[in-house]
Formats: sequence, structure tokens, C-alpha cells
Amino acid sequence: MSYALFCHADSQVPLYYEVYDGNRHDTKQFPVMIEHFHDFLSHTFGDTPQSPQLTLIFDKGNNSKENFNLIDSLKLHYVGSIKLSEVKDLANISNQDSRWIPCQTLGLEKTKCFRITQKIYGKQRTLIVTYNANLFQTQCLTLHNDITKAMTELGTLRQKLQDRAQGLIKGGKCSTVTSINKQCQAMLSRPYMKRIIPYTVNRDDPDMPQLEYDIDHDVIKQLSDTYVGKNIIVTDRDKWDNDQIILAYRSQFHIENVFKEMKDRDIGSWWPLYHWTDQKINVHSFYCTIAVLLRALAHRRVKEAGIDISMKRLLAELDEIQEVIVLYPKKRGAKTAPQHTVLSKTSELQQALLSILHVKPEEIVLLG
Repeated sequence: MSYALFCHADSQVPLYYEVYDGNRHDTKQFPVMIEHFHDFLSHTFGDTPQSPQLTLIFDKGNNSKENFNLIDSLKLHYVGSIKLSEVKDLANISNQDSRWIPCQTLGLEKTKCFRITQKIYGKQRTLIVTYNANLFQTQCLTLHNDITKAMTELGTLRQKLQDRAQGLIKGGKCSTVTSINKQCQAMLSRPYMKRIIPYTVNRDDPDMPQLEYDIDHDVIKQLSDTYVGKNIIVTDRDKWDNDQIILAYRSQFHIENVFKEMKDRDIGSWWPLYHWTDQKINVHSFYCTIAVLLRALAHRRVKEAGIDISMKRLLAELDEIQEVIVLYPKKRGAKTAPQHTVLSKTSELQQALLSILHVKPEEIVLLG
């Protein structure tokens, strides 16, 4: 099964959710969820001044001309991104180009960008081309790890072919040119690897073909100056400044954190799932979403009170607070023994959280 969720970007408060069959591809389910969410908003608010001004934020994995046409037809504001391969003219712009403007907002110190309007998915749209130094470092590390892994695998394959040609390996079936090409394509399946590591299969001896390969350092240099560290954001929020659009796009980490917390075995609410019928699964998803809602509301109240801690820290602090039930000897003639419920010793932060969440000591009274 799959679980779709719309959340408020700042508070992580769930707005709408839906459970659907797990064998549906995201790109096919995305327009269905957009229409359902739009219907939910229309039914809830209608065409009134109280209708919320929403901006749909999504990643490039959901891109298609049909999906953008749907968003346009529903008149939804959006901030998304585009694959670099779809706008090669922008992707090939040097990271040292004079058009780049450094961002000034807190949190974007290592980011620079520029704005352009270009026809994408059948319509003129606003594009923000960004370069991030932290992303550059991460992608460079990934690129070099991919190169190392590919070179190791190619080296192992070439050694086997050489050993067979020299008679050191005699058993088994000799690799064909077609099978070697297929193996090489799999080894070079990671992004940019086919351009960085060109290879040839020697066909002089069809019975014992040999493999040759090398690293094209010019391609690595060209990628490092263009593609690496770059992202292209697409939006209809023309009135927003560049920094605001970039921060909106990066706010996707909020919904990612919600899913991580839901799947966390210690603090999450989704697992374990002991149900297999549609009805029970729908009920399970409902109370899991209620749990997300209650946690988000509690976290929002804590942040509004000036305590800036993460959701995980909040739950950990509250989890350490224990209820202690003190049992007293039963008095003569009494039907039940008196008992008193108190809280374990709490820190200053825990006391503040209890106060903010309105868990007051005077509410814990004698029972029995």
C-alpha cells in the first residue's frame, strides 16, 4: 500500500491524506491526489475570502506535461523543479558565469541563483537556476565514489577476460561481445558514468574479446563547472523574490521528516501494521494520521511559546516523564485502598513543556 499526505509546510500539521494501492506509480497517482486535494479544499472552503492561498511544492519525480496542465487548469500555485537533462542550455551554463547573484537570506549563504523565463511543458514559466556549494560537495563526493566503484568492477571484468585469453581460466562459457557490453552498461548505469568512462570491446578475436576503458578527465572538469551543484526550480510565484522561492522548494524536508517519524519504530505510529483488509488498513491510517496531527499541534504550541526544539527532542523529553501511582494501606471499612498519582522528577525544560501543554500538577489529584 502507499500513503499520500499533504502537510502545512511550517507546522507539519496534516491537511489531507489518502491510502491507495501500492502498485500505482507516483507519476500516475500524483494527478489523482492533486484533484482529490483540490476537491477537498473546494468542498471545505468554497470560493470565499477565507479560502487558503496554497502553494503546491513537489519534486521533479512527478513531472510531466499532463501533470503541469492539470495544475494550470486547477489554478494552483506551485514550486517544483526540472531535470537538468530537460533544459541542457541552462545546465551547461558555467558555475562561474556573471549572471549568478549570491543569495542574502539566512540559510542560503552558500547559494547563488538567477531568474529566467522559458517555455516548459507547453507554457512560459519562471525558472530559478541555483548553485549550492554544499550540494556541489555532496554531488562531487557521490560522483567520485561512483567512478571508483565503476573502475573497480570494470577492472575485475577486464582481468577475467585477460586470464581466459592467457589460459588461466579454462572452465565455463567465454563471454561474448554482447554480454560484455551488457555488463559494462550495468556497471556504468549511474549518472554521467557513460560519459566519464568510455570503453571499447576488442573484436579482433571473437572467441576471446578483450575490454579497454579509460577516464575522461575533461568530462569530469566540464561536469564540475556545469551540472554539479546545480538545480532548476520552476514556479508561477512571479511576485516572490528568488530567495523566497528557493526556501519554499527546500521546505520539502518537512514532509520528508513526517514520513521518517511515522516509520520510526521508536516514536512512529505506522509500524507495526497488523491488518490486511482494506477496512482495517483505512482505520489504521486514520488513527496514525490523528497521531501525526496531535504531535504537530503540540509541537507548534511549544514553538509558539519560544522553545525551539525538534519534534524528536520534544517526544523524547515527554517520554522521560513518568507517572507514579502511590498506593496507601486500605483504611478499616473502606472498599478500596487510596492512591495518589504523581509525576517523576522533571527538568526545567520538561516542566516548561508540561506548562505549555497544560499538564498542571494540580490536575493530578487523589483517587479512591
